[in-house]
Amino acid sequence: MNRVQRGKLAMAAAAISIGLLSVTGCGYINPQQTNEQYSPSDGVREDLGSLQLRNMLIVSTDANKPGRVIGAVFNTSSSDATLTISGAGGSQTTIPVKAKSQTYLNETTDAAVLSTSGGAPGSMVSVTIKTGSDSRAVQFPVLDASLKEYSKYLPTVSASPSPSVSGSATPGSSATPGSSTTPTPSASATGH
Repeated sequence: MNRVQRGKLAMAAAAISIGLLSVTGCGYINPQQTNEQYSPSDGVREDLGSLQLRNMLIVSTDANKPGRVIGAVFNTSSSDATLTISGAGGSQTTIPVKAKSQTYLNETTDAAVLSTSGGAPGSMVSVTIKTGSDSRAVQFPVLDASLKEYSKYLPTVSASPSPSVSGSATPGSSATPGSSTTPTPSASATGH
């Protein structure tokens, strides 16, 4: 092999090595987005005891106005459960969920209304979720009718806070606009 051929061979080997390093090094240096868990919706997800909350949010026009809680609550236990959501100014609503079932907080169920939303649209508000002896403070987003799919959920002036939501929707019902209709919650963990 002459000097020119050895030089070309060395440059080709270097180019292949650099190519392999750049391809295999991407996953090492940069985190893979497919491994990041998040809520692909407007609402948030939380797990509390046997209850799994999905796409939870509050629809309201103002911090001092009533806010309707929408989303879906799944009960993975073999016993009936009750979810209590406590918000600003002592506002509270309860949501019963049958054993091994789900309750969709949408237009097919009684409204779960907090007497005050506690935050302006576009903000996150702190609420306490409780079932049995488990409780936790979480952040729910507050949305208004800027997104027209939420306009039907705005509490009216005559709407009063509801003490409970009765029954559960059929498994084919939609939890909220744009959310999944499957009756089982996602197996992935929250990104919190």
